[in-house]
Amino acid sequence: MDLEWNQGADLKARRESELGFEIIEIGAVRLDSDRNVADSFHEMIRPQVFHKMNEVTRELIHINMRQLRDCRDFASVAESFLEWCGSDYIFCTWGNTDLIELQRNMDYYNMTHMSEKPIVYYDVQKLFSIAFEDRKSRRSLEYAIDFLNIDKDIAFHRADADALYTAEILRRIEDASVFHNYSYDTYRLPQNKDDEIHARFDDYSKYISRAFPDKKDALNDSSVVSTECFICGSPTRRKIPWFTSNSKHYYSIVKCPAHGLIKCKIRIRKSASDESLYVVKTMKQATPEMVADIMQKRRNAKNARKERY
Repeated sequence: MDLEWNQGADLKARRESELGFEIIEIGAVRLDSDRNVADSFHEMIRPQVFHKMNEVTRELIHINMRQLRDCRDFASVAESFLEWCGSDYIFCTWGNTDLIELQRNMDYYNMTHMSEKPIVYYDVQKLFSIAFEDRKSRRSLEYAIDFLNIDKDIAFHRADADALYTAEILRRIEDASVFHNYSYDTYRLPQNKDDEIHARFDDYSKYISRAFPDKKDALNDSSVVSTECFICGSPTRRKIPWFTSNSKHYYSIVKCPAHGLIKCKIRIRKSASDESLYVVKTMKQATPEMVADIMQKRRNAKNARKERY
């Protein structure tokens, strides 16, 4: 799936609108179980919020308001799109923003929620990095197309074209283990403690918390600060206690009797749908380089506190 959206033509228009980005095009292709293209969806959308095209948007996607004048409104198109998706599917997007904006636009028009909790999906940008590069870099769609020598026979930055290019990249991932690395869209957070995400991947674990009113409440929660071994569940001994380098990221190094040193990281994030906070905690076995990096971060944090006081 790929979306194109417009925003206010000037700063005043952007500040006055409750909707930051208005979706004006939805494109998607459906892949079957063998990852062959089985069907497609494409429709442009009549704007109801921004009636002038942002200059940057116009130059990027080459759509003008005249082309959208006789299109259907967002709610009608989105309803048709979700009906086309059916009931047994998983979204695949390039990057992590499309699902957020789709749900935000649906909320703006008071549509029924797609889900009341985080949505599992594939971030193909991340999968490309895992399958073909260093697992960390995040490349542009066109870079990935060039890297894989895929023909560029249609222009980029249109929803139908970018959806097809994303599908072509997905089809070229041969290592089945890459598809263990699914993602969670957190526009809707877990509703309660029982619904919190505890996911185990090949070499790390991820915990996604429910919403908290503030950072103090989050950091007082036992699940947030727990450092049990993510592999065997055993209690660990803290070698480097939790500390923060910037009040948003917290780090710790712990030791499991069976699995050695483990790096723990907490990220405090603001909810995409309201003013609450939530926590993403990752844990993975620590290399000597990771331990040295955390120790340096701790020294830097201590020195920064001394300078302030």
